[in-house]
Amino acid sequence: MAKFTGPKGKIVRRFGVNIFGSPKYDLLLEYRNQKPGQHGAKPKRGRVSEYALQLIEKQKLRHSYCLLEKQFRRAFHKAQQKPGITGNNLLIILESRLDSLICRAGLGSTMMQARQLINHGHILVNGRRVDIASFQVKAGDQINVRDKDKSKILVTSHIEESRRFTAAEWFSVDKSSLTVTVNRLPSRDEIQSMADEKMIVEFYSK
Repeated sequence: MAKFTGPKGKIVRRFGVNIFGSPKYDLLLEYRNQKPGQHGAKPKRGRVSEYALQLIEKQKLRHSYCLLEKQFRRAFHKAQQKPGITGNNLLIILESRLDSLICRAGLGSTMMQARQLINHGHILVNGRRVDIASFQVKAGDQINVRDKDKSKILVTSHIEESRRFTAAEWFSVDKSSLTVTVNRLPSRDEIQSMADEKMIVEFYSK
């Protein structure tokens, strides 16, 4: 599976916000809050174009879900085809990916850890192994850790590392069985996003 393998610290510094959620990037922004590169400390002159602002918002959201451009564009096209507001649809599609749910519930401390769990076959959806990170969960789905010692030990270590195994209104968790149940799809109000989805829609509408 294609994935971004570059330095995430530079991305965080470029945007000036911790889009990955890991505490180490909060520390990075505290002592290196200038943009990366030899000219990062110098303020830019002139007015930033509307296109540039829209591109920044798109890149922030794309990187926060650790997606390549082709993957992100595919999600946007799906959002366009659904009834309702395209920006809201996009966020709901991204948040209801299997890797996003695994990360939000705390089975993986980062999005990439969650994706690795899925790709290596440690996760079951409704009793069947799913190794596709972009799998879209739906209401009633039950996500379990595979009943193997290696899988349970790995997930338990991730939970201890992230120190969370938490639920939200749209999904519930059972710590004893390492199970996540999707009660319903999330609403826009339940999704925390550091990007302006309206600007992303404008970016792709040109």
